[in-house]
Amino acid sequence: MNYEEKYKNWLLAGKIAAIARDYGLSLIKKGAIIREILDLVEERIIKEGGQIAFPAQISLNSTAAHYCPGIDDNTIIGEDIIKLDVGAMVEGAIGDTAITIDLTEKNSELLIASKEGFEAGFKQVAIGAKISSIGSAIESAISKRGYHPIKNLSGHTMDIYTLHTSPSIPNYDTNDSSELKEGQVIAMEPFATTGGGRVAEQGIPNVFIEIEIKNTRNPITKKVGEHIKTYNRMPFARRWLEKKFSKAMVALALGDLLRSNSIEEYKPLVEVSGGLVSQFEHTILILKTPIITTLRSNS
Repeated sequence: MNYEEKYKNWLLAGKIAAIARDYGLSLIKKGAIIREILDLVEERIIKEGGQIAFPAQISLNSTAAHYCPGIDDNTIIGEDIIKLDVGAMVEGAIGDTAITIDLTEKNSELLIASKEGFEAGFKQVAIGAKISSIGSAIESAISKRGYHPIKNLSGHTMDIYTLHTSPSIPNYDTNDSSELKEGQVIAMEPFATTGGGRVAEQGIPNVFIEIEIKNTRNPITKKVGEHIKTYNRMPFARRWLEKKFSKAMVALALGDLLRSNSIEEYKPLVEVSGGLVSQFEHTILILKTPIITTLRSNS
């Protein structure tokens, strides 16, 4: 069996994620509503024959990740640094990719830093490569541009219906001697910042993931919980639930499920010193010759 057949779902998921990412990129302009862009991106994933691996997200300026608008959020894009993060899935195989766009027209070097971080890290990728060598290369490339990598955000290994597994793929040298193995799939995502290089949770969580839905006597929580189970323990958006249930029902159910540790929340991650942040991410299949599954000719 050749690799195209063995890893066909991973390759297709990467292709669909790349198509949706580039489609989203074409929609980003001043005055556009973030929520509407993300709805269209998610619809494109479905149209291309994939499933949504996690809610599409657009994070602005000092927000590095996990900004996902609610159903009534009409935040528009202005002169911002915009990070678009997209994930597609085919039978549990995942393509995860992100790109940054600068509408300030003042921070091109910051965007170059995260992209060059990826390129430097990718040169280290090979069967048997040490995780520390990848992180070191990313950090060196970003630092050469005069910026800092975000040290408490990292890339990740992926598995079927599992977005984050071990080992993590750091953006600096962690002295991790773990080695990449043939057949692993990783998402490498350097974050570069004008700030100190750390993020913290801040704001309203609109992204969640099921841990294990526990029994409840509340009929509303039970009904919403049953629907959450259809997401196959992959991340989901509050907005998705609010399209099927009332906002009051969703708020009640999510509160109950959080208190019972049935789900986990993801708040937006903001650079603690207010630094601007850029991100560049692709999914990589570890073979004798590594393959970037989310690469297209213009990305």
